[in-house]
Amino acid sequence: MLRRDFITLGGTATLLAACGVETKPPYKGVDITGADYGRDFKLPDTDGRMRSVQDFAGKAVVVFFGYTQCPDACPTTLAEIAGAKKLLGADGARVQPVLISLDPERDQPDVLKSYATAFGPDFIALRGTPEQTAAVAKDFKVFYRKVPGSTHGSYTLDHTAASYVYDPKGRLRLYVRYGSGPQALADDLRLILQG
Repeated sequence: MLRRDFITLGGTATLLAACGVETKPPYKGVDITGADYGRDFKLPDTDGRMRSVQDFAGKAVVVFFGYTQCPDACPTTLAEIAGAKKLLGADGARVQPVLISLDPERDQPDVLKSYATAFGPDFIALRGTPEQTAAVAKDFKVFYRKVPGSTHGSYTLDHTAASYVYDPKGRLRLYVRYGSGPQALADDLRLILQG
């Protein structure tokens, strides 16, 4: 009886595949394939070169919005991305982390570059003008705002603390919630890289 049920299930799966019914991979992040936002970013890197998702064709791109003086969410997320790359072994080289600064006022290019590459030599940071930053954040539905600090002129930023994953063809595929962990991200990236 168990063998017959297994054969029936296998036959049903084959029939569904033949009929064009697609089964989606079991992502741990939120599948946002086909979303009408976050289709690209066009911002200068810390060397002044304009970058977009097309620059990283053939790689899975993980985009995170943050800032260098972030006390917790940003370093945690960037460390998780670095950890996921490590868990992927040789395939980790096919993952491109991109940090987009939400604080261009304080995140000067040299500071931003040092911060990003502290998590891995291939981490890239982008920094636009305040207007460019606002436009890209809006396009990705990323919330951010200044929160005054305890001393005059000091502040932190409240911001969306999630990552966005593009597949090697440059299509936005996943929204990864803050704190998902490196293993969950690595599992999703493996599926994305397999196509």
